[in-house]
Amino acid sequence: MVAESPGLARDVPGSATRHNGAVSTVATSSNNAGDSRTTLLCIDVRNQRTTFGIFDGADLADTWRVSTDARRTPDEWALVFSGLIDPDDLGALDGICVSSTVPAVLHSLRSMLAATFDGVDSVVVGPGVKSGIPVLMDNPREVGTDRVANAAGAAARVGGPCIVVDFETATTFDVVDGEGRYVGGAIAPGVETSLDALRQRAVQLRQVELEVPRTVIAKNTTEALQAGTLYGFAGLVDRIVDEMIVQLGVDAADCTVVATGVLDLSVVQRCRTVSRTEPYLTLHGLRLIFERNQP
Repeated sequence: MVAESPGLARDVPGSATRHNGAVSTVATSSNNAGDSRTTLLCIDVRNQRTTFGIFDGADLADTWRVSTDARRTPDEWALVFSGLIDPDDLGALDGICVSSTVPAVLHSLRSMLAATFDGVDSVVVGPGVKSGIPVLMDNPREVGTDRVANAAGAAARVGGPCIVVDFETATTFDVVDGEGRYVGGAIAPGVETSLDALRQRAVQLRQVELEVPRTVIAKNTTEALQAGTLYGFAGLVDRIVDEMIVQLGVDAADCTVVATGVLDLSVVQRCRTVSRTEPYLTLHGLRLIFERNQP
């Protein structure tokens, strides 16, 4: 079936590419010099974190991450945005695009948009919204809006074939083929989710900072957890990506693998298959979806 889809930290926009086996950060910039300078607020709501950013045309000018709280009221969401975003930017908004994987938060955001940004054009990604990318799934409506936004952003920024690895509550893999179509993916546990579950089940294991251990053959419990997590998740990513490339029927050199989400470089840098990092790929996808739903 082919269808179109449906604590506080300050972040610096950017992306990265791999050179000689190392991932380096590069600035995010416009893909088209002739883009109109539309001021757009893009909001990406996930289970644990909400990421939002301001676009000046195609340039991602600023980004923020806040915790996702399903109990937050529309007025509280309005305070979050007004407290972090420059009032001049809020007053100059030409549009807003929202993707949410948390229904309760989406309800509050809809109410907030109607009350606080009345008159500003808004697009909430979901069934009936043009994504600009064909979705080849058994039931396209069940594909998460964040995954569709990732695919749309990757198709535009790196082209197909490509695989997006999104490190969030779950680690998701989304595949775009050489014709720019979303052809499916995979879902695995997230790094933080796995560590939280392990600590809950194994009472003698303490909470540790995710750092590179001195050796994989660890000499203490802390480094044993670090080794298992870092190299275990890197191996998970590489094995799934390798299998996906085989099933795509393309050469590995011709398939770009993009890491996005809440990136821990200690994990990403150990993923042999990852060639590029785009921490805010979902926001770029939301910008494109907004533009594709304008008259």
